[in-house]
Amino acid sequence: MKLKVLAAFLVFSAGLLIADNNNTVNGKKPDKDKPVPASDIQIARKITAKGKPATGGKKPSRGSLAAGLLGQPLMGNKYAIVVGISNYPGSANDLDYCDDDADLVCSTLTSVYGFNDVIILKDTSATRGAILNAIESLSAAVNSGDEVVFFFSGHGANGLANDGDSERVDESIVVCNNNNSDITFIWDGELSSAFSDFATSRIIFIFDSCLSGGMQPDLQSPGRIIAMASQERGYSYETDELQNGEFTYYCFEEGMLGGAANVHDYDLDGSLYQPSQVTIEEACDYAQVSCSLDKPLFSDAFDNDLLP
Repeated sequence: MKLKVLAAFLVFSAGLLIADNNNTVNGKKPDKDKPVPASDIQIARKITAKGKPATGGKKPSRGSLAAGLLGQPLMGNKYAIVVGISNYPGSANDLDYCDDDADLVCSTLTSVYGFNDVIILKDTSATRGAILNAIESLSAAVNSGDEVVFFFSGHGANGLANDGDSERVDESIVVCNNNNSDITFIWDGELSSAFSDFATSRIIFIFDSCLSGGMQPDLQSPGRIIAMASQERGYSYETDELQNGEFTYYCFEEGMLGGAANVHDYDLDGSLYQPSQVTIEEACDYAQVSCSLDKPLFSDAFDNDLLP
């Protein structure tokens, strides 16, 4: 069957999403009510692929992203913020499976990796204010030995944003505004600022959205891993067959939850590592070779391999 593509770039005029000129990041936390000033905003809609057969099940070769050696073991608690938006305000931007992505990620983190402090925000609950409040609440709770996961599935966007970084073109995640009357944005520089004072360096960012490869320059830092479903100018896909985002499905459903990404037999506390508990690097390797639509991009600044 032919691939049916339901996607488009929407271009906002320079005057539509302009906030107060004093609302810049520049050392301050993002304003929860409105994004920073931005112009030439383009929304890259995630693509729903119809009738495209899945091509997963491929085994990564050794020597890929995963080093085969475990890095520093987790000493503290595990926290996560999981965001998936299928039902945006109105109907023009709606998707089918981003809320399912959020459910899958939450289930995997809790059942496989023992996360017990997960904030899940789906559809119209995933407002700019709610997401930034969740980040702020974790910032106050997290200690130096803890681990944090931030996951987003939905639309991406780019534009010229005054978000405190040096980039000319910035990327963002597309979220609901606080009264659910329209969409709005959280820019990469704003995310960088929101996560800037976390006590831990052990932070995993995962974006299943278009243009997400552009998140890397602002968010990369020692100890962090950034997994992105698309290149800086690329699309991300969800499929009816998988009923998930392609990247999320292979990374979490097959790779982590099903244990298919296991390549290395890590030695942990004198016993062989369980195949059902793959490292982030193994899951990324598996998604990389299994995706036929997405073109994932990864940034790994964690020493050796990270077991969540």
